[in-house]
Amino acid sequence: MLAAKQPKPKTCKNPACGITFPPQRLGQKVCSPKCGLAIKDVNQEKARKSLAQIERREIKVRKEKLKSRADHLKDAEKAVRDYRRTYELSIGSGCISCGESQESILAAQGWKTGGAFDAGHFLGKGARPELRLLPTNIWLQCKSCNAGSSKFARKGETVSQGFRSGLIARIGLDAVEALEADHEPRKHTIEELKAITAEYRAKTRELKGRAA
Repeated sequence: MLAAKQPKPKTCKNPACGITFPPQRLGQKVCSPKCGLAIKDVNQEKARKSLAQIERREIKVRKEKLKSRADHLKDAEKAVRDYRRTYELSIGSGCISCGESQESILAAQGWKTGGAFDAGHFLGKGARPELRLLPTNIWLQCKSCNAGSSKFARKGETVSQGFRSGLIARIGLDAVEALEADHEPRKHTIEELKAITAEYRAKTRELKGRAA
């Protein structure tokens, strides 16, 4: 008659013990009841955290299912704007409207909630919704200019005039006029908006990863 196969020795899961023992039952993780009691609270905390993570994931899934097209459009716009702001900051651009440098803007507006910089639309999304998600219509602005304040405006120009002047200096008059003449309808589906959101979030993560 063949002898019963002996179970493989295990290391006790109690960090204060750590001895090697032959398990007496399937799934035994500690060498004794004493060590089991010692790690009971740790296991309970792990279980609590695991359940909390599952609950958060489930809430996220439920929220995602309840989102309207308008909600997905906001997500996509935020993702594109976050990317454009991050990119422009990464290459040292100043404010497109007033022309002030990043250093100057930080010194004057760094105290503001949400930071000193925004990503502003050249052609506003209210009048030109078809250009809402177009990256070439979104540029780095200081908080003051994006709010419409003329405090930091270029001499003799409004904020919007300064934006146009700054944009011409960056991409040229022909490109600016082509943007102004762009009236192509862009009615994205929910799936397309989700794809745009995912794409630009990934691009932003990549940029931040390079800078880290």
